[in-house]
Amino acid sequence: MSKLKLGPLPDDKPVKVTVELPASVHRDLVAYAEVLGRETGQAVADPVRLIVPMLERFMATDRGFAKARRAAQIHRDAH
Repeated sequence: MSKLKLGPLPDDKPVKVTVELPASVHRDLVAYAEVLGRETGQAVADPVRLIVPMLERFMATDRGFAKARRAAQIHRDAH
């Protein structure tokens, strides 16, 4: 079994987001939701709900973003 970067989704109130995705990205999102559902035993009813946790995970693991964010915080704290 593969190890995905996302785990089970929290039971959270849905947030409406309007975004235009290329068809290939949408197909991959649907496929990811299917694999995630099999791995967690928890079906993902709406693959669009994966977008927020994917973005959160991406930003949390982006070292360049973390470094820039820390630098911006230090700059703000200095003023």
